[in-house]
Amino acid sequence: MQIEYKDDPNPGNKALGALWASAWNDPSMRDFSPILASSLAHVGAFAGPRLIGFVNVAWDGGIHAFILDTCVDPEFRGWGVATGLVERATILARQRGAEWLHVDFEPHLTGFYRKLGFTPIKAGLIRLRD
Repeated sequence: MQIEYKDDPNPGNKALGALWASAWNDPSMRDFSPILASSLAHVGAFAGPRLIGFVNVAWDGGIHAFILDTCVDPEFRGWGVATGLVERATILARQRGAEWLHVDFEPHLTGFYRKLGFTPIKAGLIRLRD
């Protein structure tokens, strides 16, 4: 099956919600439009018309961009979809003026993001909600 990557698609809340539910095991519906409207970029991965992967690139309005919520439908994991999403998001962030691309991730994803060129830095984090 051919995977197609699309820059700044607008698959709608229904398609994003379905992907979110399967990728994160989180069935709560949300409105993605305010998030996408303020993004520097986002990338969708499609198998035919079906959204099977997504990544958002948030930014500070200046030179810093942030990879957020890389997700792939479990049926398509292991196909290189996440790699394709992050690689395309990196290109778009650079083309759109970002000088730094940040990502936060869980420890088990260290190898994945290092393979894509991300280097570890010391940073602080505070959880604002439980």
